This record gives sequence, structure tokens and C-alpha cells, in this order.
Amino acid sequence: MKRIETQGITYIEPLDGSRGEWYWGSDYASGDLYEAEELFRDGHPVSQNKLIFVHYPDGRVIQPVAAMQGQYFGRPIFHQGKITILLADFPAGKIRILQYDDALGQTALVAEIPRSAVKDCYNLTLETSPLMLIRQGMDGEFQMIWPESATFPTGEREAFLFRDGEKLYFTTWQNEPEYWEKILVRSMNTGEVIERISGVLMFMPNGQKWVLT
Repeated sequence: MKRIETQGITYIEPLDGSRGEWYWGSDYASGDLYEAEELFRDGHPVSQNKLIFVHYPDGRVIQPVAAMQGQYFGRPIFHQGKITILLADFPAGKIRILQYDDALGQTALVAEIPRSAVKDCYNLTLETSPLMLIRQGMDGEFQMIWPESATFPTGEREAFLFRDGEKLYFTTWQNEPEYWEKILVRSMNTGEVIERISGVLMFMPNGQKWVLT
């Protein structure tokens, strides 16, 4: 057995896009990102969370960025060989996207976005490809925030999957009378559904996308 010192973080999961090279974990000091935002809006202090990454197979642990009081990390991803980090700075009213280059041991700021540009931090996530910041609200509204801007309504049971050029892929599902899933292809500019594909999408380690029918 290998002992990994994770600063008390006892659950880690694969970092999306790293193909098993990196894992990540957080201590969720103030819940998830949306819950931390609610605390701040209600006038409560936000205890910053820790965000660590573990390299496989050697078990090396890194903490590229340490948040300060009132700052909070969202879910990270891996993009073009770099760890990509989402950080909300509530007192400053900013959302920052940072990238850590492990080969150089350096962290760079990719983008800084006013928090006023997003309705709230519910389901605020980084996605690829290209690298982008999106949000899916509880009201079903889909919002692309950065680097391009688009807003349109989606179905009640609909979740974003990936982008391919000017097309955005979503999954939708129904529970009754029997369970099924479909893939909806929407125009990025208008939100219009331009194709419906029966089946469930799976992302494979080599980058392929399989549709199970």
C-alpha cells in the first residue's frame, strides 16, 4: 500500500481530460461553489476550500493555488496538457480561470470575468473543447459565459455534454413510463435543436465518443 499525504482530503476522483494521469480532491469547507456563494450573499463568512491534485502512478501531490478567505474553487478540468482551475473571488466580484503547467511548475491567469456576468454559480463549470465557462441554471437556462456568449432555454431534464464547433450536445432523459435517453444537438448561436440521436453517450479514454443504443 502507498501512503498519500492529502492534507486530510480522503476522496479524490479522476481529473476530466487527463486520461487517468491526474486525480483531484477538495475539502468542501463551505459546501460546493454554489453553496459558498449563497453564504456570501447572505452576509456570512466564506471559509476557503483546499484543492489538491494527485499524479498517477507515483502519488505526487500538488496544490498549485491556495485560496484566501472569501475565495472558493469549483470543479477543475485538464486542457491541452495543463490543469485548469476555476476560482471564484467573492469579495473582489471576480471569477478567475487559471492553468497550472506541471512541467514548468507555474500557474498562469487565463481569464478574469466579472461575477456579475453570471446569474449565479449554480452548475458553473469549465468545459472543453475549446476551453469555455458555462452555466446551467435551476430554471433550465443554459449560458455560455466565456470566451463566447450565448444564452437560451433548455429542457427540464437536459444536461450539457460537449461542444463540436458551432454545435452543442446535450443529453435528455425520461423516467416514465420507461426510462430512455437521447442526445440533442443544438445550434450554439440560437439554441435550436437541429438533430436528435437516440442513445446514451460515453466518453472513452482515447477521446472517442460512443453512443450506446
